[in-house]
Amino acid sequence: MTPSSTSFSLHEGSSFLRNIWYYGLPAADLKPGRCQAKVLLGEPILFCRTTSGKPFALRNLCPHRGIPLHYGRFDGEEVECPYHGWRFNAHGHCTLIPSLTSDSDVDLKNFGVLSYPVREVQGNLWIFFPANERNVSEPTLEVPLVPGFSAETQPQAVQKFIFPGHLDQVFINFMDPSHAPFVHGAWWWRKRGKLFEKAKTFDPSPYGFTMRRHPLLRKSWAHHILGGHPEVEIIYRLPGIRIETNYSDRHTFCFLITLTPINDQETELTATYYWTFPWLAPLKPLLAPLAREFLNQDLRIVAKQSEGLKYKPPLTLIKEADYQAKWYYQLKREYEKATQEEREFVNPLKTQVLRWR
Repeated sequence: MTPSSTSFSLHEGSSFLRNIWYYGLPAADLKPGRCQAKVLLGEPILFCRTTSGKPFALRNLCPHRGIPLHYGRFDGEEVECPYHGWRFNAHGHCTLIPSLTSDSDVDLKNFGVLSYPVREVQGNLWIFFPANERNVSEPTLEVPLVPGFSAETQPQAVQKFIFPGHLDQVFINFMDPSHAPFVHGAWWWRKRGKLFEKAKTFDPSPYGFTMRRHPLLRKSWAHHILGGHPEVEIIYRLPGIRIETNYSDRHTFCFLITLTPINDQETELTATYYWTFPWLAPLKPLLAPLAREFLNQDLRIVAKQSEGLKYKPPLTLIKEADYQAKWYYQLKREYEKATQEEREFVNPLKTQVLRWR
């Protein structure tokens, strides 16, 4: 007999997945000839874009004396350390050590900084964190894409948040189906009312699972303005990606949430919006604050939860309503194992119907 609940530790495994793509930043935030420093997965990263428009990312530490490279100069092709003038190209190779004499036998190939694979699609910059930093090859793993939009599509809107919690904690919040009536009550969304039973079909999908496309039985005010007969599909994908696509009779609205850990206590959330509704753009000044408040409701509940998690209490996952969280940990364990064993990831999930209130 299957137990009705499972005790678990929130940060099971605690480490962040490697050999996988994480969201870096909106492509529009990185202008040609400019750099932007960030900390992701506890690592200092320097994103740069050459004058010709090619993005790249380096570990933001000079191998000479450890000073962050973003304090130096970027000429549109190479980064120069502010301390001793060492220069590094987009591949992380050292191209100049000014203090060396003309007859020096020092080989510049012995010095360099880690270069992270970066790809730009749909107006997003993705960064690949390798498991083996001594042997970084071009990833064969595909970059996550929003379905129904071309790789050249640019987002209509982007919003950023810093959630005070571990990646696992924040991602579980966004796959939790039963918190909405208690956290997201608002006149423009759904008023808190009587709970009713739901049944949704979930299928395994690349590096995660998908709530199968289905018609909306209860429409919020936001859904009504889209018109027609709305349907929704939600994709959940490692390491922390949620893609909700709303379909009307003729148009599509897509809501991409990406979660990238800053460290063990903070997670960066980027909400990226795509749509085909030509009349929606003029409404952005009205809709943007509502969308931000919706996500701020999640942020506030996660912040309150973090107060309790400081005491490391035992936690519980119950049947049906918490199965998605169980699946996440199952997927994460399998991905970590596949990485350690240097083999292909095999999705362990099966199609299943879940019911909850």
